[in-house]
Amino acid sequence: MKITLKDGSILEYSEAKTAADITKDISMGLYRNACCCKINGEVKDLRTLITDDASLEVLTFDDEDGKRTFNHTASHIMAQAVKRLYPDAKLTIGPAIENGFYYDFDVENSFSPEDLEKIEGEMKKIIKENLELERFELPVDEAIALMREKNEPYKIELIQEHADKGEAISFYKQGEFTELCAGPHLDKTGHIKHNAFKLISNNAAYWRGDSKGKALQRIYGIAFPKKEELDEYLQKLEEAKMRDHRKIGHDLQLFMTDELVGRGMPMFLPKGYTLWRILENYIRDKEIASGYQHVLTPCVGTVDLYKISGHWDHYQKNMFPAMEVEEETYVLRPMNCPHHMRIYANQPHSYRNLPIRIGEIAHDFRFEASGTLKGIERGRHFCQNDAHLFVTPEQIKDEFAKVVELIFETYKDFGIEDYRLVLSLRDPEDKEKYHDDDEMWNTAEDALRDVLDSIGLDYTEEIGEAAFYGPKLDVNVKPAVGAEITLSTCQLDFCLPAKFNLTYIDKDNTPRTPVVLHRAILGSLDRFMAYLIEETMGVFPTWLAPVQVKFLPIADRHQDYAREMMQKLEAIGVRCELDDRSEKIGFKIRAAQMEKIPYMILVGDKDIEANTISVRSRKNGDEGATSIDEFVARIKEEIDSKAR
Repeated sequence: MKITLKDGSILEYSEAKTAADITKDISMGLYRNACCCKINGEVKDLRTLITDDASLEVLTFDDEDGKRTFNHTASHIMAQAVKRLYPDAKLTIGPAIENGFYYDFDVENSFSPEDLEKIEGEMKKIIKENLELERFELPVDEAIALMREKNEPYKIELIQEHADKGEAISFYKQGEFTELCAGPHLDKTGHIKHNAFKLISNNAAYWRGDSKGKALQRIYGIAFPKKEELDEYLQKLEEAKMRDHRKIGHDLQLFMTDELVGRGMPMFLPKGYTLWRILENYIRDKEIASGYQHVLTPCVGTVDLYKISGHWDHYQKNMFPAMEVEEETYVLRPMNCPHHMRIYANQPHSYRNLPIRIGEIAHDFRFEASGTLKGIERGRHFCQNDAHLFVTPEQIKDEFAKVVELIFETYKDFGIEDYRLVLSLRDPEDKEKYHDDDEMWNTAEDALRDVLDSIGLDYTEEIGEAAFYGPKLDVNVKPAVGAEITLSTCQLDFCLPAKFNLTYIDKDNTPRTPVVLHRAILGSLDRFMAYLIEETMGVFPTWLAPVQVKFLPIADRHQDYAREMMQKLEAIGVRCELDDRSEKIGFKIRAAQMEKIPYMILVGDKDIEANTISVRSRKNGDEGATSIDEFVARIKEEIDSKAR
């Protein structure tokens, strides 16, 4: 039997061997770190017996599948601990995820922080017991009987689902605990270190993610091979809490949420809306300078509109329910493309007046599951910096390049440097998610790939991330903490223009279908603002700060002079506030520092006598006295240059 390893070397055996035994022959160090393996490209347990020639790749925690196996085993240990402590808990699912694992339980009462501590303690006992994980399969009827005996109704439902698909029904047993699972898993519970895992949080969830389904309790956890890795992760979690835009937004009075208004419906307060308008005006001005025409369209449309576009077939689960009004059926729009298609169709077009660039800061609504809502980063209402470029096939390259240039210019202004470009393609096997037209997809994907190559962009390709109507370029930004996020996108669309029968008259006087570039530079203003808040921790550069200068009169008698000086700054558009409270100056300074104001202007008797102001900056502290004219020139330059 010949075993081909990842490096191409070959091991020969005269009898069948488990992947674990072969791994020991390669290196005991590798065996101690191994989580699972790939046999002929399939992820398997290390205990899998190999009986014939095969390729073998040993996977550790540093490999994605190895990490997933490690965390999945930790999930089983947690489920076993919960069943020991709360025997009436019903098991549902407990997968590994990007950052650790979770398990959903059907329990009578919500888990408390004290409950999580108890579960962690029981998990440590299970780890110390070093139980072996044994895999076995059962016929469907025996599998259902086993789960019925254990009173696990959710598992019975899953077994029936797997059986309908013709899939094997497999279990993993560790001690008294038996779990329906396809695997793979670590060999023993002791491979998880007792001091290198942590239960992070718990919240509500729904069976199968359906808000109409049974309410469950989800516990999140994380596990690492070494305690030092866990400590580093927990430190990052603490930093993430400090940077959380929801906390900072509350502290700085930028936005709020209200249960009576509705979950996922944030409301911007005066300072938050000031920042929102700065972003809106910034991107609109750049687009106007680039030849965009801005429009305003309604937040609703008929269901027929979205049936034509394809959203009703491919995106309906993310849309709010339809509304019946005077025998017409309307729906809150999840995106703006259909409206812009109709604007283009409003009048005839010639190749001479293409490209046409239609832009809008548009209010959109998507029904996000309550468990995924996160402040203004992910809500059910948001505003997109949206635009649609109607072009001839010959114009695709130049217009796409201009979009990319606009993205890069914008990122430079905001100091965004850590990002990567992703060519997002469809999954050809997923006919439900994507418009079913292989020829159109091949044409669009090849065209976009050629454009990216011709303008010299470095990018990676990811399958299954395209829009339902076409491939796209996503710009994924790495924030200070956490996973990367997509801020900007540009999509190439041959589909919707044909669906809406859009045309232009070409040079040979024949009607042709335009190509549409869907693009968003800031993405949604809401998410972009959340990103800025977390990157800066609310310490916005002066040009973005909702309040740029705060005047602090030392005594009530200095207020008139403070107002006179403030008017000179307001005359050039500087955003100012006056703290006219009858408080001590130290109190006012601390309050302004808590608000993260870039500049404080203190005025007292000496300033009035010398016709000066006393400047205190967020960056340098007390800077002493200067003339108002010098400060006006200084802050104007700082704002105009978008200094960071």
